[in-house]
Amino acid sequence: MEKMIMAVIPRDEAEKVLDALINSGFSATFAETKGGMLRQSQYTIFSAVKSKDVDQVCDLICNNCTVDVEINDDGLARQELAEESGSPKVGGAIVFIWDIRNTRIY
Repeated sequence: MEKMIMAVIPRDEAEKVLDALINSGFSATFAETKGGMLRQSQYTIFSAVKSKDVDQVCDLICNNCTVDVEINDDGLARQELAEESGSPKVGGAIVFIWDIRNTRIY
């Protein structure tokens, strides 16, 4: 059975996630969305995959959708890409997964 994965990703991390999905052989499409209390811009990424690939796609999203926050000596926070430091990770995606069934278009 196929699954639809929908991931809501912070705008500044979406390109990295899309690149990782496409470079791994998965198709994906996206839409720019706004929502939440602060009406911040996000990207919603959609990818239809086989059930056996769900974990791999979720791992790609997880591994490419975090930033580190580091507190400098002057007390100001700054963000770095996760692979550049050992700082605590923040950010991430909200992921929804559902079954795709054969449907008729009316």
